[in-house]
Amino acid sequence: MARISIFKGREARLNKAIFWILAKQSPLTIYEIWQKLRDQGDFAYIHYHIVNRRVRALEKRGYVGKSGERKTKTGFMAILYQLTATAYLAILLDRITLDNLIEKASEASILSLVLEVISADI
Repeated sequence: MARISIFKGREARLNKAIFWILAKQSPLTIYEIWQKLRDQGDFAYIHYHIVNRRVRALEKRGYVGKSGERKTKTGFMAILYQLTATAYLAILLDRITLDNLIEKASEASILSLVLEVISADI
């Protein structure tokens, strides 16, 4: 099975965890994402600045987008983040194989996918 680049390497586990948190409970601030990560046993050790850097990197790559602002308890405006359609597609493609997609997709779906790939000039 081919892995998507966002789920490879040293940041793969953290990227997946951030994606799943945002998929279930978005929009959230970076601080709220960090708190929810720390509630999970595997990420209890994680520092805020690491999550901050990772969310901003995911935003730069187009997987996470800004969806507004919220006033915090201290009176500052914090940016709210949510997953983009690209992130949802990455999650789905990570969970299935391309063979599965080809075997189970309808002819019309495959045709539209082929047209999309051709028009994107990939």
